[in-house]
Amino acid sequence: MTRQIIRLIRPSQWIKNGVVLAGLIFSGQAMSHPLQLRALLAMAIFCLLSSGVYALNDIIDLERDKQHPLKKNRPLPSGKLSQNTAWGVALTLAAAGIFLTTTLNTAFLITSIIYLILNILYIFFLKNIVIIDVMTIAAGFVLRAVAGTVAIGVDFSGWLLITTFVLALFLALGKRRHELTLLEGGAATHRKILEKYSSYLLDQLIGVVTASTVVTYLFYTLSSEVQHKLHTKYLIVTIPFVIYGIFRYLYLVHKEEKGGNPTTVLLTDAPLLFTVVLWLASVIVILYIL
Repeated sequence: MTRQIIRLIRPSQWIKNGVVLAGLIFSGQAMSHPLQLRALLAMAIFCLLSSGVYALNDIIDLERDKQHPLKKNRPLPSGKLSQNTAWGVALTLAAAGIFLTTTLNTAFLITSIIYLILNILYIFFLKNIVIIDVMTIAAGFVLRAVAGTVAIGVDFSGWLLITTFVLALFLALGKRRHELTLLEGGAATHRKILEKYSSYLLDQLIGVVTASTVVTYLFYTLSSEVQHKLHTKYLIVTIPFVIYGIFRYLYLVHKEEKGGNPTTVLLTDAPLLFTVVLWLASVIVILYIL
């Protein structure tokens, strides 16, 4: 049963909570040991909260997941784990996460609660509203970024939050397109909101957010406020990595028919993973070595 619980809480998805560390890295204070500990604790808390959300989502979507070609193998729809156990896991993780937020500060506690409420609303209501569904997913990533900054008590850049939002929106739309292509005629049966989308509409929306992601990140690197705060004007050097990473992901979505799970794509596609590593390494070198 332990193995099934681990599958239920999806630890492979914890990489998404790396967004919590963005505030620490881009604050220019990542070498501070106390801030490192606070940021890592904040990330761990969001791992607990997000896993609780995954468990709740699987409980609510149980019947639909049984009809899905891939999700039917998850612990609940496959019958390898009971709903009562899943409820216990979801509530325990959420309670533990909220309890641990009290060890940081009030702002982090409030942000964490908002994140939890937003995801509960998504599971029960918002995921069935066209456009709002993907915007809610993107808002969850923004809340992660905000939580990371308030946990260590640093200011966050508006441009960085906007970039986080449009990038998450880009990934969410790519996931919707993959689902629509994979499930074809039965898409609406597996996920009701997919009947509101079409491949053409999603391609148009992806085109908009692709350009928006590049432009907002460009504005962030060129912002005089950011350059003054971080004491560097060389972040613009990282833009080619961002552009290639986005283009590579688009290639995987359209030509390789991947994108249903952005985390899996990142970890299994060597060129994309290498690009992300190079981007992160270049940011660290520019902010902390040059």
